[in-house]
Amino acid sequence: MRIRTGDVTAPAEQSLLTEYFTFREASFPSAGGYRRTMPAAEQFDGVHGVFLVVEDDEGRPVGCGGLRMLASAASVPGPARGEIKHVWLGEGARGRGWAIALMTELEQRARDFGATEVVLDTHHSLEAAGRLYARLGYELTAPYNDNPNATRWYRKVLD
Repeated sequence: MRIRTGDVTAPAEQSLLTEYFTFREASFPSAGGYRRTMPAAEQFDGVHGVFLVVEDDEGRPVGCGGLRMLASAASVPGPARGEIKHVWLGEGARGRGWAIALMTELEQRARDFGATEVVLDTHHSLEAAGRLYARLGYELTAPYNDNPNATRWYRKVLD
């Protein structure tokens, strides 16, 4: 397994994101309630964030995740905050510890961008994701956005 930098507009990355969104739509508790939003390339361009691709031992893309830095108003003091988005591992890539490796790499990239904390949002029906975030030290926090797909928001202070 390896993790490489990706481009959200590239065919392999678009395929992974389509898999992710298709899964989310199918598993969302209320039919037709999931809102699909493809990531904007400029948010993951290497300057404002990064998009990562997990490849299996044969080099096939099997997962992804992104980090984007959130803008903060100069008049509002607070931590430099990165947001983790679109964490996905295909079914065959799960249970191998690769989600932990991906999250660890996303957190390191956040540090590299100067973030002192990371946040993410999810839906309570994604129980395995919630367990992963808790195991990695994420804590529930107040909503920081108005994502209609989210029912839980998490935060982790980076050391």
